[in-house]
Amino acid sequence: MLPEILIHIDQLLVRKIQYYSGLMPVKCWGIKVNKTTGEETRQRLIAEGTLHPDFKPKKDDKYLYFPVKEKIPDSEIFEFEERSRKEELPRHELIGGIAVIHENNINDAELLLKSRPVIHTVLYSESAVTGEYRTKDYQVLAGENTTETDYTEYGLRFKIDLSKAYFSARLANERQRILNSMEEGEKVFDLFAGVGPFAVALSRKASVVIANDINPDAVRLMDENIRLNRIKNITPMLGDALHMPGIFPDGSFDRIIMNLPMNSVPFLKAAFKLCRKGGVIHFYSIQGEEGEMLETLRGFTTGNITENKVRSYAPNLHHAVYDIVFE
Repeated sequence: MLPEILIHIDQLLVRKIQYYSGLMPVKCWGIKVNKTTGEETRQRLIAEGTLHPDFKPKKDDKYLYFPVKEKIPDSEIFEFEERSRKEELPRHELIGGIAVIHENNINDAELLLKSRPVIHTVLYSESAVTGEYRTKDYQVLAGENTTETDYTEYGLRFKIDLSKAYFSARLANERQRILNSMEEGEKVFDLFAGVGPFAVALSRKASVVIANDINPDAVRLMDENIRLNRIKNITPMLGDALHMPGIFPDGSFDRIIMNLPMNSVPFLKAAFKLCRKGGVIHFYSIQGEEGEMLETLRGFTTGNITENKVRSYAPNLHHAVYDIVFE
């Protein structure tokens, strides 16, 4: 009896040591992937900002398990070991090798630069997205004097220049959500394509993607990204989305992407003219309350409208998407 009691005491002692040293297994969301795709998955999660920094990835004979900050597609609850406590990093968005920091603080920027080998530049955004070309002004706080970087998302490669065209890695899962909802062979029109992240992602199922933007630098980068991924079914266009119905016949497309969240409403008439009956329009909006755009959208269709929160945007604001069936 005594040896069993001693063994039990030893087990309790080990668990206490694990707990107080931060090594106690903790349950959190994670994803399981084959070892062959492990590094690609790790880089994607880092780029999206969803890899949980407080827990260690783990592995078994076949799979790797990566902890994530919240529930995402294909995630499950797993047990992970906590990392030893480190200095908390400043808030930032990671886009390839560039970290965009939330505060204009050089010391924080230097700390961030040293924290991850992948980061080559730390930027501070000096302005909101402004102007017809949807650009932002940045200040280099640490690292290389550049706003250019290479970015990987779900196995796709992109050239990004944040000073020339807007881009957010935080929409990676939204792009995959739409891809997963598509049928093979759809005709897609991206009205505000930027450097092409939606167009390139959706080209995997589409028969053709028309990808338009009014910003010449964005279209140039999009063309480079199309060639970089060896895609043959995307046609890049430089133009005003309002004029697209005069170029393409009414009802030409199965799916329309409208990711101009600050000012998409003036383009709704054009989008509905381009979309076929029974097709889907994805309308994005920055809003403070759920359902803010429903009344406006109901002026165009009696079809089903589904609203989802894409991400937090600012205090009391969020980035929403309305999936609209055109009836």
